Amino acid sequence: MIIKSVSLNNFRNYEHLDLNFDTGTNILFGDNAQGKTNILESLYVSGTTKSHKGSKDKEMIRFEEDEAHIQTVVEKKGIEYQLDLHLKKNRSKGIAINKIPIKKASELFGILNIVFFSPEDLSIIKNGPSERRRFLDFELCQLDKIYLYNLTKYNKVLMQRNRLLKEISFRPDLKSTLPVWNEQLIQYGEKIISRRKLFSEELNEIIYEIHKEITGNKEELILTYEPDTDESTFKDALDAACVRDMKLCSTSVGPHRDDLLFQINGTDIRKYGSQGQQRTCALSLKLSEIELVKKTIHDTPVLLLDDVLSELDSSRQNYLLNGIHSIQTIITCTGLDEFVKNRFEINKVFQVKEGIVTVKSDI
Repeated sequence: MIIKSVSLNNFRNYEHLDLNFDTGTNILFGDNAQGKTNILESLYVSGTTKSHKGSKDKEMIRFEEDEAHIQTVVEKKGIEYQLDLHLKKNRSKGIAINKIPIKKASELFGILNIVFFSPEDLSIIKNGPSERRRFLDFELCQLDKIYLYNLTKYNKVLMQRNRLLKEISFRPDLKSTLPVWNEQLIQYGEKIISRRKLFSEELNEIIYEIHKEITGNKEELILTYEPDTDESTFKDALDAACVRDMKLCSTSVGPHRDDLLFQINGTDIRKYGSQGQQRTCALSLKLSEIELVKKTIHDTPVLLLDDVLSELDSSRQNYLLNGIHSIQTIITCTGLDEFVKNRFEINKVFQVKEGIVTVKSDI
């Protein structure tokens, strides 16, 4: 799988931009705040319909403009796809695949598989559980449309249930309608828990070997799924929490409270790991993500690295760069010294300066 090209109109700081990528390693270099990350963001939006920063559509539209357009051409298993996304300031976005408009954004998922690695991801281990759930959901939604459907339904029901819990505090007679939402929450929640469990088991097999290699056989990393409640006990747990939920006006049990446990040689590194261990673990997690996507879709994802090399020491840089030679990679960085010094293979280089991108041939 490769991204052949991207065209931007009124996206972030770009009035108009056309880029053609190499199938290997592409580097976007330049000073900070020039627009490098904006290009990666546009590619991420093309595959997922959302910004990796959590930005709203209107925030990605160029200042004083009403719409932005992203057109990405992707080649997957020899078939070319044109993905068009129209971001609108005051309306929902328009999406087309091969110039045919789609009604549901979920129809886009799975065409372009992306693994995104940014400095923020280096904190995924020590940050709160929501970061690790976001990781789980993003990857599963790309790989499994049934999971995407169940998660979307679950989140909608959860929102409705929480709204009802707030209303019950004013109108106790509405309590009789709570079982209807409980039933739906359990229906979708059980499927989410079951799928997350399977995904975590598959991921653990891969991350164990990768982390062992990175650390020179010194550390054994075990990843374990920590469901807030098991699928077989979700109904009982929800029933038991009913009084508490009505008091809190919020749903206190369910997969929206799940977490992942990372243990190195039996120690929980979320709490007790050094910063170096946590960063190495995050690197192992991203490399495992690549391998799991390969295994699941029988193809390679596109890897986007957003200035992450400057946050890694030389040994971790080397491991990362040596491990990605077989997949298309688009990297942002402030300089090329590390690449040139270590003689990494560079296929195409773009210089980004004040929103202007030029191809460099004298590297």
